[in-house]
Amino acid sequence: MKQAFDFTVVDEILDRHPRNELSTIAILQDIQEYYHYLPKEVFPYVARAIGVGEARLYGVATFYENFSLEPKGKYVLRCCDGTACHVRGSLAVLDKLREELGLEGGKKTTDDLNFTVETVSCLGACGLAPAMTVNGVVHPAMTPEKASELVKELRAELEKGGDAQ
Repeated sequence: MKQAFDFTVVDEILDRHPRNELSTIAILQDIQEYYHYLPKEVFPYVARAIGVGEARLYGVATFYENFSLEPKGKYVLRCCDGTACHVRGSLAVLDKLREELGLEGGKKTTDDLNFTVETVSCLGACGLAPAMTVNGVVHPAMTPEKASELVKELRAELEKGGDAQ
């Protein structure tokens, strides 16, 4: 039997915002910050709470690239593949990350929900190329070896129960 979704956190988020359509993006951002994605269960619940149609809410969530309807890992690793990063070897870094984390065939998130690997068009850090971020923290001049070491550090932090970037 499937466990019911606990809306306690969603209620706390809703209580921090005016319950109207103008709060849609802020509410969705807060929900995603907590869950690392937007669970499907929240759409009808939030739509009723702020007085908008569920399709409208879903439309906002799918329009903005920042929102995700798929679960993401505790650590989101974004590897830049813009021109400067690409010519300086970002694909080798990306390949190494995927290899280290066992991500194949377009899979972005590890089964344990600890890591998500994404590519982005530009991080705005061209002078630091190839660059990547871990939960928004920039890591410059990446190499496959540095990427491998970073994954080891993040795994060690997970074992300790801490947060590293």
